[in-house]
Amino acid sequence: MTQTADDATADSRPSDARIGGGGGAGGGNGGVGRVRMHRAWFVAAVTFVTIIGAAAFRSLPGLLIDPLHQEFDWSRGTIASAVSINLALYGLTAPFAAALMDRFGIRRVVAVALTVIAVGAGATVWMTSAWQLMLCWGLLVGLGSGSMALAFAATVTDRWFTERRGLVSGILTAASASGQLIFLPLLSWIVSERGWRPASVTVALAALAVVPFVWLLLRDHPADVGLKPYGAKEFVPKPGPVQGAARRAVRVLFSAVRTGPFWLLAGTFAICGASTNGLIQTHFVPAAHDHGMPITAAASLLAVIGVFDVLGTIASGWFTDRFDSRRLLAVYYAFRGVSLLFLPILLAPTVHLPMIFFIVFYGLDWVATVPPTMALCREHYGQDSAIVFGWVLASHQVGAALVAFLGGLARDAFGRYDVVWYASGALCAAAALMALVIRRGPVGKVGATVA
Repeated sequence: MTQTADDATADSRPSDARIGGGGGAGGGNGGVGRVRMHRAWFVAAVTFVTIIGAAAFRSLPGLLIDPLHQEFDWSRGTIASAVSINLALYGLTAPFAAALMDRFGIRRVVAVALTVIAVGAGATVWMTSAWQLMLCWGLLVGLGSGSMALAFAATVTDRWFTERRGLVSGILTAASASGQLIFLPLLSWIVSERGWRPASVTVALAALAVVPFVWLLLRDHPADVGLKPYGAKEFVPKPGPVQGAARRAVRVLFSAVRTGPFWLLAGTFAICGASTNGLIQTHFVPAAHDHGMPITAAASLLAVIGVFDVLGTIASGWFTDRFDSRRLLAVYYAFRGVSLLFLPILLAPTVHLPMIFFIVFYGLDWVATVPPTMALCREHYGQDSAIVFGWVLASHQVGAALVAFLGGLARDAFGRYDVVWYASGALCAAAALMALVIRRGPVGKVGATVA
C-alpha cells in the first residue's frame, strides 16, 4: 500500500515532470531525467501568435487617410479624429480589461474583444458618413483593441512567470510589431490595388480567425494545468474570480494617483504614444506620400520598423532584467527624440540610405520602452501592477490620440507635417528627463493598500 500511495502521489502532478517544472528556474525538478520546456513558454507562444493575428487592425489607420479623403472628401482632421477615438479607447479600456481578466478569465475577455474588432472593422465597408467611421473604427475597434492591449501581455507575464519577466514582456510586446510586419505590406497592396474596403474585410477576418485559437489553446493560470509559474519555488493556487472589476480598476487608480511615480510613468508613456502610434503609425505614410513616395513603399518602411522593433523590444526585455529601468527609459526617449528631429529632411520620393538608417534606428526604439515601464509598475505597485500598467497605457493612448488628431489638423493648416516632427522630438527630450527622476520604491506599496 505504501508503494501504491507513493505512486499515486508521484502521478498526481505529472505536468511538473513532463512539461517541465523546468528544472532550475522552471520549478525545481532537477531529478527528472528528461526535462521539457515549461508550459509557461507555450502559453507565451500562444499569446504571441494571438497578438500577431489581431495586429492587422493596428496596421490599417495610416493607410486609410488618403483613400477616405479622396472618396468621401472628408478632411484629414475629421479622419484623424476617428483614429484618435480609436487610440484613446485603446488605452482607456486597458485597465478595465485587466480587471475583467481577473474576474472572467483571459480567454473569455480576449475572445469577445476579437469578435468586437471583427464587427467594427467589417461594418466600415457600408459607411457613408463620418460619424459611422467614428462609431465603427473609433468606438467598436477601439474598445475591442483596448481589451487586446498590452495589459493582456502584462497579465499573462505576471501569472505565468516569476523569472524572465522582462524578457517575456519584451517578446509579447514585439508581437504587435511582428503583426505589423506581416500585415502592412499586404494591406497597403490591397488598398492600392483593390481599395480600402477589401482591406477592412481582411482585418475583420484576421481577428475572427484568432478566436478559436484563443479559446482552445490559451489557459488562464498555471494552476489550471497543475503547474507552478515559471521560476516559482512553490505552487501558486489559482485565485478566485475578483468581483467588482470596474470598481477595482478605479480604486487602484485612486491609490496610484497619490504617488509620484505614477504621474512620471504616465507622463513619459503619454509621450511614448504621441511619438509612435499617434505620430509615425498614423501619419508617416501620408507624410511620405506628400513627398511623392508611393503608399506601398511607405508602408513597407513601416513594416521594416516592425522588423527592428522585434529585435529592439526583445533586447530591451533582456536589458530590463539586468539594468536600471529608469536609465533605460531615459536613453530610449533621448535617442527617439534625436531621430525625429532629422526626419523632415529625410522624406523624399524615393527610399535612400539615410532614410533606411532612420527606419532601423527608430525601429529599435519603437516600443523598447514597454518592458522597463512594466518593470517599474511591478516595482512600485506589486499585485496591482497589471491594472496600474493599464492606466499608464491609457495615458500612452491619450497621448497618441492627441497627436493623431493634431497631426491631421497641422497637415490641413500648414500643408506639411514638419512642425509635428519637431514638437514630438522636443517632447521625447522631456520624457528622458522625467524618467531619470522616477524614484525606486518597494514592491506592493499600492497593492498593499488596495483590496
